[in-house]
Amino acid sequence: MSRLSAAARRDIEVQSYPLILFILVPILALGLQSFVSLHFSRFDMLDLPLLVTIYFAISRRNPVVGTVVGAVIGIAQDALTRQPLGIFGICKSIIGYLAASLGVRIDTENHGTRALLTFGFFFLHSGMYWLLVRRLLAQPYAWGWIHELVRAVVNTIVGVILFALLDLAKQKEY
Repeated sequence: MSRLSAAARRDIEVQSYPLILFILVPILALGLQSFVSLHFSRFDMLDLPLLVTIYFAISRRNPVVGTVVGAVIGIAQDALTRQPLGIFGICKSIIGYLAASLGVRIDTENHGTRALLTFGFFFLHSGMYWLLVRRLLAQPYAWGWIHELVRAVVNTIVGVILFALLDLAKQKEY
């Protein structure tokens, strides 16, 4: 019964955005992330491309779309950094898939739910990134719990605000 209601919710409450917003928001997030981080070192605490991936994945409620959005944003972020191509692509693809899958099953319109999801997805993203860089690529990478906790809290706060702003532009499709 719960699976049936989740499918019905996905079919009824699919969110739509103007195409320009669906393209412009990720580009703006990537641009801000790469440009501002060069000039302000503290801005690297924030992961705007991850927040955009989470938002579009949970609002579209389609795992395929979430995976593709995560892959495109992640590979674009890889291209703008000095990381090997595909590291952010892999991490954000998995996050996009999981966020969209959870968006089908639970109510993601609640700000508290979004905050918990963003906090959890940030830690999962950090863990996957560490695993890929440290274990798969065998490169040194320091990962501290306190630093990641602070980053998760900052990203959660900014994410809830960003999600509320992006909600103003969505249109429901029936």
